[in-house]
Amino acid sequence: MTIVGISGSLRKNSFNAGLLRAAAEFVSPDTRLEILSIREVPLYDADVEETTGVPAVVQQIKDRVAACDGLLLATPEYNNSIPGVFKNVIDWMSRPPADIRRVFIDRPVALMGATPGMGGTSLAQSAWLPVFRTLQMRPWFGPRMLVSGAGQAFDAQGNLTDEKVRGQLKTFVSGFEGFIRRGKSTSD
Repeated sequence: MTIVGISGSLRKNSFNAGLLRAAAEFVSPDTRLEILSIREVPLYDADVEETTGVPAVVQQIKDRVAACDGLLLATPEYNNSIPGVFKNVIDWMSRPPADIRRVFIDRPVALMGATPGMGGTSLAQSAWLPVFRTLQMRPWFGPRMLVSGAGQAFDAQGNLTDEKVRGQLKTFVSGFEGFIRRGKSTSD
């Protein structure tokens, strides 16, 4: 089974990229967590789409997501909502609209997030739900993975060092894998 993980932060030592790296440590032996970068994705521009089509970097991300069994999004929280760079990636991936079925519809998706603040990305995670609904994704509503005070949970290189959070993440990853497997067994 393959899960694609995407961090919504561009920062080199991002807490959310670190959360994804730590999640990769906890997947089952028969599961692979493939972490993709959004660093090279340009701002969405309908004129660019019309003249040159979907950029190659976006097409590569779309193809990886379309081929995966589940999508794991590690979302920062900026000004109590979704980071613009992260939403931009999803907007590009929904172009052209005919690709929405292949990339998003009925795709299992889970959210997690880390932030220096005390809210643990709960508002950003809630803000993603209308996007998932619009794209007809299948969100997992297991225990939430919210890391607040992330500066104390990660080291200077963005590695998750807090053992309590690591334990919560292990449970979270296991739960999402089970959700994906249950969905696959009902569709076979």
